[in-house]
Amino acid sequence: MLSVIPNPPRTTLPIRGTEDLFPVRRVYCVGRNFAAHAREMGADPTREPPFFFMKPADALQVVPDGETVDHPYPPKTANYHHEVELVVALGQGGRDIPVESALDHVFGYAVGLDMTRRDLQDDAKALRRSWELGKAADLSGPVGVLRRAAEIGHPDKGAITLSVDGALRQKGDLSDMIWSVAEQIAYLSTYFALEPGDVIFAGTPEGVGAVARGQTMVGAIEGVGEIRLTVV
Repeated sequence: MLSVIPNPPRTTLPIRGTEDLFPVRRVYCVGRNFAAHAREMGADPTREPPFFFMKPADALQVVPDGETVDHPYPPKTANYHHEVELVVALGQGGRDIPVESALDHVFGYAVGLDMTRRDLQDDAKALRRSWELGKAADLSGPVGVLRRAAEIGHPDKGAITLSVDGALRQKGDLSDMIWSVAEQIAYLSTYFALEPGDVIFAGTPEGVGAVARGQTMVGAIEGVGEIRLTVV
């Protein structure tokens, strides 16, 4: 028996063009932030206050540039869905951050996937339970290499897509977000003290769907990057 519990390694994300790593503290995810996706999930896409759920930081799976990584199909599901998202990495924290200055807190951006055990999420919705079993599977948050905001600015428009085995499944535009990145940061900061290292998955466009073992997913965001994963 261990007398001392060792410190687990902290999840880090690579930063394009450097050897530096971005240490992840918390992972926040916004739900139904594209109107068409809200409709396909059976929700009203009007501009009600945003809602968030969380993934464990160690649920992130790093996807290096130019590589196709193996993504494990998780247990206890027969309906495993892709959701491509803009990932926002915070370099500064704070409370009650004004919308007007919220983007000053962003370190960089990446392409990510919020992989979801949809059957378990649907069960949780029906039973009015939390979504962790559906949303927080091991490695359920693939993320590509971070690009610094100082390099690419703050993307608020541009295509966001996901294909499976070459067939386009999801297609939207960052400008279609119901709540902008700045608004998400400001809203979250009224509930939590945000800190450097916090990450936000900023919502997915319509076209989410199931994947099976052996299929390859390619998620891309114009001006941000691309990630490739094969489900195994």
